[in-house]
Amino acid sequence: MKTPIVHDPIGDMMNRLKIAGKIEKDTITVPYSKLRFAVATLLETKGFVKSVAKKGKRVIKAMDIELAYHTDGKPRISAVRNLSKLSRRVYMGVKEIKPVRHGYGMIVLTTPQGIMAGDEAKKQKVGGEALFEVW
Repeated sequence: MKTPIVHDPIGDMMNRLKIAGKIEKDTITVPYSKLRFAVATLLETKGFVKSVAKKGKRVIKAMDIELAYHTDGKPRISAVRNLSKLSRRVYMGVKEIKPVRHGYGMIVLTTPQGIMAGDEAKKQKVGGEALFEVW
């Protein structure tokens, strides 16, 4: 079976993570791309997912993402809000980057230095395209 063409790969991956957390799955598999892998490793460093592993070679590549849960069993990713999409790109300067949910969430940006969380981008004084907010 062929993989369907996804027009918003980051939104699709985040939606899969949110839904998998609600039904209490341990791991999910998503198609691999450099952008998705960079976002997944950022989520891993910030503690929203446990681990990210790349599998497959050449044409057919995928990622296994292990979800993280709180001690009470609730998923670490409870909601996601997409900011940029194909029809509307949202760019933020350094002064426009604000904390998400009083510091309990994070905003993910694509900057000239790569994929960054909002707090890192603010420290390095760079802006960029706002992809999504997660909490």
